[in-house]
Amino acid sequence: MFPLQRLNPVHSLFLKVPAKNLIVIVGPTAVGKTALSVALATHLHGQIVSADSRQMYREMVIGTAKPSPIEQGGIPHHFIDSHSIHQPLDAAGFGAVAREVLATLFQQHNTVIVCGGSGLYLQALLEGFDDMPPVPPDVREAIVAGYHQQGLSWLQEQVQQLDPAHFEKMDQQNPQRLMRALELLRVAGQPLDRLRKGRVSLLPYHIIRLGLEVPRPELYARINARVDEMIARGLWAEAESLFVYRNQIPLQTVGYQEIFDAMQGIYDQGAAIDLIKRNTRKYAKRQLTWFKRDETIRWFHPDNRATIFRWIDSQLRQND
Repeated sequence: MFPLQRLNPVHSLFLKVPAKNLIVIVGPTAVGKTALSVALATHLHGQIVSADSRQMYREMVIGTAKPSPIEQGGIPHHFIDSHSIHQPLDAAGFGAVAREVLATLFQQHNTVIVCGGSGLYLQALLEGFDDMPPVPPDVREAIVAGYHQQGLSWLQEQVQQLDPAHFEKMDQQNPQRLMRALELLRVAGQPLDRLRKGRVSLLPYHIIRLGLEVPRPELYARINARVDEMIARGLWAEAESLFVYRNQIPLQTVGYQEIFDAMQGIYDQGAAIDLIKRNTRKYAKRQLTWFKRDETIRWFHPDNRATIFRWIDSQLRQND
């Protein structure tokens, strides 16, 4: 057969361009997404793009359940240890940069795997975001300081006062979402719905969405066991080393905030660990609520790996 570059335009009309497949693995924390993504990437000779909002930060290791080099199984992972907490990447920024990474990967691969449980970051990647006004550092720092001094109720009151319509439909228990909303409200000076024009920029790939879930008692047992493992591995010491940076946006997250509060005498170590478990369970519940809205996701138990692989293979064949 002649090399591709020697074929004339008539012949090239009959050449089949390989399909580009993007496999998206979602689910709550501790359900087993990382292990499945590595096994699947090994099976398909692909690479993995992490869509976790915290595992990208080099300074945050134990508290983010970041996969170790051994757990990564020799598979290239993108957005693991790629950024510093001093240069945070929000969902919109992640979506833009991750799209560039995907475009590069698809030049060499026909299948790429995206794995993560951060719904907003996945939405930014898969659908795109409206451009939002930049937030000056002093505005962000003032809001973080206000949260630390006055608590979650202060954030809720601020957002509700400035944009009651948006407040009613947002996750009112999530300080990161509240702080981001308050940033934009203070900078733009108008309701967020006026900033969002609903532009959707779909990716030019065949997207296969699968979710992992287990019965709620099993999930909560997994979460509790993971937190105990984190503590045993040194989460407390890791958080202590980051205490001086506690106002940085990436550290406004479960697993670190509870320890920071304990370090300031708000409660003792045992209470902090119990709160990490409780707040992680609440976070997992919010993750499931987010992903269950997407009817295109096919759900599996993580232990049914053979069934998952057969289903993925069938989806890939349909797109050949």
